Amino acid sequence: MNSIFDGQLKIEVATASGIEAVTKRELTRLGYEPSGANFGRITFDGTYTDVLRANVFLRTANRVRIVLDSFKVETFDELFDGISAIDWKSILPRDAKIVVDAKSKNSKIFALSATQSVAKKAIVNAMTSAYHCTLKECGEEYDIEISLLDDVATVTLDTSGEGLHKRGYRTYLGDAPIRETLAAAMIELSVWNPDRPLIDPFCGSGTIPIEAALIGLNIAPGMNRNFACEKFSFAPNVRNVVQDEAESLIDHDRTLKISGFDINPEAIKLALKHANRAGVQDKIHFQAMDMRDVSSKLSHGVIITNPPYGERLMDEAELKVLYADFGKMTKGLDEWCVYVISSYKAFEKYYGKKADKVRKLYNSELECNFYTYLGKAPKKVKK
Repeated sequence: MNSIFDGQLKIEVATASGIEAVTKRELTRLGYEPSGANFGRITFDGTYTDVLRANVFLRTANRVRIVLDSFKVETFDELFDGISAIDWKSILPRDAKIVVDAKSKNSKIFALSATQSVAKKAIVNAMTSAYHCTLKECGEEYDIEISLLDDVATVTLDTSGEGLHKRGYRTYLGDAPIRETLAAAMIELSVWNPDRPLIDPFCGSGTIPIEAALIGLNIAPGMNRNFACEKFSFAPNVRNVVQDEAESLIDHDRTLKISGFDINPEAIKLALKHANRAGVQDKIHFQAMDMRDVSSKLSHGVIITNPPYGERLMDEAELKVLYADFGKMTKGLDEWCVYVISSYKAFEKYYGKKADKVRKLYNSELECNFYTYLGKAPKKVKK
């Protein structure tokens, strides 16, 4: 039978607010021609193999979806008719477990539960008519999203399953962990490259150093996990092809100068476990140490870190002292660049220096600022 997975697809990548440009650059490096970001969603054309490549290779994306259709809609009748017109038999097997989610912004249809109900009914009716039987929904789960924006409904099929921040290496969570996708975005937004030293003086359970090591060794972030689309009945089995590509690109022999420090020895134990699960334990130096004692003999390195902030582990008085001491510590590394994410609005004041650049990012749902402090540039060597 004909399946949509055998032809050209419109693929949608969802990413967090503030890092759309980073994800778009990733897609371009992978060989695609992405659209401009629209409310954190970027589209490109490709095949089912490209769906799997996006899931395996993208470091900063939240999830990957297939766009099934898009149409103007102002009433529930129009929504029902538009969804019914999709060729569901080429997408879903007769035993598919159908899960429908809905979002709405600036649209006449805004009741989400009613939208879900109408969409589910339209899909079931279409499937019942196509298969000439009653659906049992006892098979694999297919997550359908109805996104309503400016009275246009976009119907998509999720291919990721669990969010792409779940790489598979972080099974033990420390205090206030940062998402892997955000950590990767922070690294991509910095001037760091694998030839430069990197330090995270508040490394917690190790996410930023581990993501840096994965980037440095060119290890695809999703190569050690599975995705929802691999269980789709009509999808071709191309995981081995994508996996072989990912493995062929790894630079196992590269030397990296990455260090992670934390005052909590238990956090360092977690970081070592996570690095071991990620396969990069021999590429990172982890050590229990107070941030105030961190130093380096290396020059022109990069500090990228997620220190405690007000909503997390300290009261405001302690936070002010910590940030002031952090500012003093980094003064001893004046040739280093410093990148800090924090939701504390007075960070620059207590750190003791105005940032060269400030960018708004989100740590989960928490609005934060990403502060950039550029160090002294390396001296140019005369030829």
